[in-house]
Amino acid sequence: MSPETKKVRVLVVDDSALMRKLIPQMIETSPSIEVVGTAMDGNFCLKKIEELKPDVVTLDLQMPGMNGIDTLKEIMRRKPLPVIVVSSHSTEGASVTFKALGLGAFDFVTKPQDAVTRMEEAASELIAKIHAAADCKVVRPGRMLGIPARPDKIVTGKSAPKPSKVVAIGISTGGPQALEFLLAQLPPDFPGSIVIVQHMPEGFTDMFARRLDEVCSLRVKEAQSGDMLQAGRVLVCPGSRHVRVKRLAMGDVVVLSDEPRVNGHKPSVEVLFRSIAEEYRKEAVAVLMTGMGDDGAEGLGEVKKVGGMTIAQSEESCVVFGMPKAAIERGYATRIVALDTMASTLQSLCSREEVGKKNDGGKAVRAGL
Repeated sequence: MSPETKKVRVLVVDDSALMRKLIPQMIETSPSIEVVGTAMDGNFCLKKIEELKPDVVTLDLQMPGMNGIDTLKEIMRRKPLPVIVVSSHSTEGASVTFKALGLGAFDFVTKPQDAVTRMEEAASELIAKIHAAADCKVVRPGRMLGIPARPDKIVTGKSAPKPSKVVAIGISTGGPQALEFLLAQLPPDFPGSIVIVQHMPEGFTDMFARRLDEVCSLRVKEAQSGDMLQAGRVLVCPGSRHVRVKRLAMGDVVVLSDEPRVNGHKPSVEVLFRSIAEEYRKEAVAVLMTGMGDDGAEGLGEVKKVGGMTIAQSEESCVVFGMPKAAIERGYATRIVALDTMASTLQSLCSREEVGKKNDGGKAVRAGL
């Protein structure tokens, strides 16, 4: 790092003395990060933000006194900063983490369960997210500010119609808020089926799918091997598994696997996109949304190569432009679409009228896209 390069200034907030020692040791292995201070609770955190002016805050949520959620609310109320939640790997930890994301937290990492074997991996993840947070131009309050009344859904069971199209979505940092916003705009009679790879650890994806199911009209669940691809259904790949789509005589299904990480991720967007390219070819729709790194970029290229539709989220609507940018720069994105028009784009692409016209050799309807 050149002397002119400004280090990212980080404040570490955790009620555990061990974590206040461990987290700085982990992240200061990066020469471009400087831990400017630590705080043991929310009150100290707010004082040190005023005093030290950090670029990024890492925040434990389960603290005595002023807890992490109340602290986060105050940070966002006073002067929003990128906040990375350091979450416990538990059901309770997952629940409060999603609440924090809804209040505007940038992203989260889980505390290493095995401090010896996972330390290097945890440090690498946290360092990458700190850099991404520091580069984020705008800190916006999250959209997941509360669970509204459960919307109406179409109950179909096994009689659900075959989907007009299968949409594969790859997403990472900024994904929970973006997916809630997108899926909430799709109607209950959406004719397509959606399969999602969201970079998220095991134990978090089930709760995430349930949360999405509560706030949108589509039927959302964590995927299991053999789950049918049905119109109006959304399947979220479990953390620590890969997901593929498979066309069978009995109907189209998803298949999970325990293969090694791809592009450093499990689940990997690459695995899903390559399978949809292979199975659906010209009928494939692949969407690459906000996230760090380049997972899924080459897979999007495979979908484009076989004649499928490839979509990348626009830079201005991404929390982190890494994944879509990688695909766009390689020429793999057929369309670049803002988050607020993504739902109408997918609705038009998947409409049975449009699909029917394509199958008849007619011109596709592009109005409003």
